[in-house]
Amino acid sequence: MSALPAVSPPAAGTLLSVNGIEVIYNHVILVLKGVSFNVPQGGIVALLGGNGAGKTTTLRAVSRLLKGERGEVTKGSIEYQGERIDNLSPYDLVKRGVVQVMEGRHCFAHLSVEENLLTGAYTRNLSRADLDVSLEKVYAYFPRLKTRRTSQSGYTSGGEQQMTAIGRALMASPTMILLDEPSMGLAPQIVEEIFEIVKDLNTKEQVSFLLAEQNTNVALKYSNYGYILENGRIVMDGEAASLANNEDVKEFYLGVSSGQRKSFRDGKNYKRRKRWLA
Repeated sequence: MSALPAVSPPAAGTLLSVNGIEVIYNHVILVLKGVSFNVPQGGIVALLGGNGAGKTTTLRAVSRLLKGERGEVTKGSIEYQGERIDNLSPYDLVKRGVVQVMEGRHCFAHLSVEENLLTGAYTRNLSRADLDVSLEKVYAYFPRLKTRRTSQSGYTSGGEQQMTAIGRALMASPTMILLDEPSMGLAPQIVEEIFEIVKDLNTKEQVSFLLAEQNTNVALKYSNYGYILENGRIVMDGEAASLANNEDVKEFYLGVSSGQRKSFRDGKNYKRRKRWLA
């Protein structure tokens, strides 16, 4: 069995380059096993896979949030804008333009929507006038938040909380946003609305996105490129349109099969071993 082809070296215009990283939790549990990928400047890249595949761990490795979960990168390197960031603090990374939106729509429940947004600008030392300009930019993308600006965040809907979390990240004037499971627990209509805003931010503000997402269908619809993770390894990658039309991806991640139905064990394990890892 031959090894998977290596990810190409970073090309001109590469914003983030992750090179063969391994992540261990509690000094014992190996979660990521040689993960490599690139995110181009101005791109939307999706990390796809089921629960437990290693998507969230990958984002936390990039954003330097592993330590709070008793995890650490033990091998490999992470470069942002051509420089190693392995030893930077999360605060330093935010100042450099890398902001993570955590899974689960984390908001300060006791604060208003606008107060939550303002916390996103804490690294920028802006005047009140400049803060107001940044707020209006966020409200232009999320008009629903403007109408709820004085509402306590804990009493807003799940979709509004997700918008608040993304808007708070936007207040930091990011170059890259790491977006973890943005569709989780939301109605399909709200998911489409949020991803349309992500696309607008990418196009109009030139914000790059690295998405960790179980909803493969919507992720590939809005991404340029995708990587599929299984058990801490990347087993497939390619242009989003190519992955969306791949028979294995259709069958095991989009729920579409062109042939006779197979059992999960007989079908997936065979295809993964013989096609993806061959």
